[in-house]
Amino acid sequence: MVTTAVDTREAGPREPAAEAILAFAGGLHGALVAPGDEDYERARRVYNAMHDRHPRLIVQAAGVADVMAAVTFADRHALPLAVRGGGHSVPGFGTCDDGLVLDLGRLRGIRVDPAQQRVRAETGCTWADLNHAAAAFGLATPGGIVSTTGIAGLTLGGGLGYLNRRCGLSCDNLLSADVVTADGSFLTCSEEAHAELFWALRGGGGNFGVVTAFEYRLHEVPDILGGPTFYPLDAEVIRRYQALIARSPEALGAILGITVGPPLPFVPERWQGQPVIVVLTCWSGPTAEDDGIRAQLDGLGPVIGQALQRMPYPLINTLFDELLPAGLRHYWKGCFSGPLGEEAIAVHLEHGARIPCLETATLLFPIDGACRRVAPEATAFAYREAAFATVLGPSWRDPADDERHLAWGRAYYRALQPHVEAGGYVNFMSADDGGRVPANYRQNYDRLARIKARYDPGNLFRLNQNIPPATPS
Repeated sequence: MVTTAVDTREAGPREPAAEAILAFAGGLHGALVAPGDEDYERARRVYNAMHDRHPRLIVQAAGVADVMAAVTFADRHALPLAVRGGGHSVPGFGTCDDGLVLDLGRLRGIRVDPAQQRVRAETGCTWADLNHAAAAFGLATPGGIVSTTGIAGLTLGGGLGYLNRRCGLSCDNLLSADVVTADGSFLTCSEEAHAELFWALRGGGGNFGVVTAFEYRLHEVPDILGGPTFYPLDAEVIRRYQALIARSPEALGAILGITVGPPLPFVPERWQGQPVIVVLTCWSGPTAEDDGIRAQLDGLGPVIGQALQRMPYPLINTLFDELLPAGLRHYWKGCFSGPLGEEAIAVHLEHGARIPCLETATLLFPIDGACRRVAPEATAFAYREAAFATVLGPSWRDPADDERHLAWGRAYYRALQPHVEAGGYVNFMSADDGGRVPANYRQNYDRLARIKARYDPGNLFRLNQNIPPATPS
């Protein structure tokens, strides 16, 4: 049994002396950006435009040595430390006010070993980078569904995407990780070395250090049958989708969404702007079975529009890039659930009928197949027996619409509460979900708190869905 420790750091950061900042800057191979510098406004921006923050210093790291120096400097001067990989953190954890932002975007090296079916990627890589490099050899590892997402945050939270049913979560395919811990040490962890830290990194988020490189297992995925199929917003479509997932081979990745009919040529004009259901398909099985997959999708309900074709695997991860560019405003809520009962389906239909705009979507990611062949205690990701990980994803453009979109997302989330688990997927959480962190990890939380106490006893890495370090009871 453990209890969480109170953060003993000072209430506010200490102002580093000008001489200390100059010495720090002089020791970096990358850049140090501060307010007033020409690049400051660009350097401080993040993907979610709701977070307009002003860091005291931004380190654009050029290598591991810069990461070690930045972590040490932030700790020494009690500066809040925000770690930014791809910058897609919806809660805005990749930035801060009056602290130090460690920007890892320049660390983009990738090396594929096709013979061993492995890839080593530095932490500033996006899924577009990794997918492109691996696809040259007909290989892939499970990633997200938007190519501009960074590999780091997605993997550390678990990693949901199209290939999960066949290949497991992103974190299930992690073979090793290079990490800079709170004391500035550099470690390479795996099942054989620093195994407790490696266990925590696979789903425990950014609580335990700065990962500077990830090594993944790759799978043969030369191409896929992929794309969206749109249906009316109808309960029977959801029921049939659940039955399809239950009986289908694991090579069928199929994510259900509730969204607005997009203005695309294959969607009839009368459905554009109307609430619809979409099934996002990624069939990585044999081409000879493509027609059978099409028939299964056609059987879910009246097809409004469909764009399903064979394509290289990286391409399916770019389909939403233009719809979700940097600079939108986002507020997400996440939850795990079992199979959807009639009351839960009714909630989705009620709130889906009032979906606010084209950029907003509710997505249900199946958690089965290869995901369930990993025990709930084998990694930090705790909800292996869930049927779905759901994200309610309000996203919009105009700050004047904040209240309307926030109200829709929060009301939807409240209405789902009787039908979902207490916890959710950490990468779908907003900044106001900190109180849910123990529920997100359930039986694994106490172990994570003990590992946190070992590797970050002062809670330097606290700008995240935070797990405070434990103290003995």
